Amino acid sequence: MASNYETFWEHDSYALVGHSAKQSFPKLSYNALKALGKTVYAVDPSTETIEGDKTYPDLVSLPEPVDCVVLEVPKEETKDWVQKVSDAGAKDLWIHMDTETPEALVLAEEKGINVRHGTCAVMYLKRGFSYHSIHKWIVKLMGKY
Repeated sequence: MASNYETFWEHDSYALVGHSAKQSFPKLSYNALKALGKTVYAVDPSTETIEGDKTYPDLVSLPEPVDCVVLEVPKEETKDWVQKVSDAGAKDLWIHMDTETPEALVLAEEKGINVRHGTCAVMYLKRGFSYHSIHKWIVKLMGKY
């Protein structure tokens, strides 16, 4: 049986929120979702493109609603983005490891958002051998996959 973390990636459309010019994980997640054939929109108010694709300043600017949102933003921004996820009507959310806050998690619960947190999205997305696959193996050994 698939875990709540694994079922997150069964949807068709995603918004990836992150500062791609400042961090590597938003680009890694974005490219991995595209490689899986998912519809993915980059939300990054700090740039106009990611990997040659248009970015959007916020979730309400997307051309269509998305099933899920992946947050890869600094911890200080997480709670505000959880509110924006709720306002956009998305009900599935991934908060990148070490960027969740108690306030953000409480808000997500209050808004009825199914939130995943505490682990790296790339670990679930990348195929083949990499440091992400090693991380995945370790997490599986610990029973936390």
